[in-house]
Amino acid sequence: MAGKKILMVVGDFGEDYEIMVPFQALQMVGHTVHAACPGKAAGEQVRTAVHDFEGDQTYTEKPGHNFTLNASFDEVIESEYDALVIPGGRAPEYLRLEERVLEITRHFAHTGKPIAAICHGAQILAAAGVISGKRVSAYPACAPEVTLAGGAFVDLAVDHAVTDGNLVTAPAWPAHPEWLKAFLRVLGTEIAQAA
Repeated sequence: MAGKKILMVVGDFGEDYEIMVPFQALQMVGHTVHAACPGKAAGEQVRTAVHDFEGDQTYTEKPGHNFTLNASFDEVIESEYDALVIPGGRAPEYLRLEERVLEITRHFAHTGKPIAAICHGAQILAAAGVISGKRVSAYPACAPEVTLAGGAFVDLAVDHAVTDGNLVTAPAWPAHPEWLKAFLRVLGTEIAQAA
């Protein structure tokens, strides 16, 4: 089976693991992943943040890596992509203000193409108006936005994911094994174990 062409929408202070891990893992299994950020071109960078759970009432935030984009946002033609990935972190709170980001998200939702969103990525889904009637997980602080957008918030353990049709969501990066496994199923990706 040929690999899929996947668009990842990222921004400054997106969660480091939620950008780096799926970007690399999806390529590892044969997919092409284009990471793009509004207002930036291929070769430019976004700054990431590492969010951790250290016993406080909310997550902590530390500087992450500088992540180099491999696609120019202004050149994105969403119809050329098979799937969309929306990482979390702080980036979604401002990316959801970009109408073009919302248009792209609506394209994937309305055409039934696979979408994987994690953590605060649900903020973009809610702003795009594409989760009405859908079961959606996200970082718990995003539950009101999911509900107000007509979605059914699914309160999961931090290392679990939920699939509803073409949409795969999870609360945070500890869910990567389940979230990516579920996304690969929706993509139709089969991984054979060596004997």
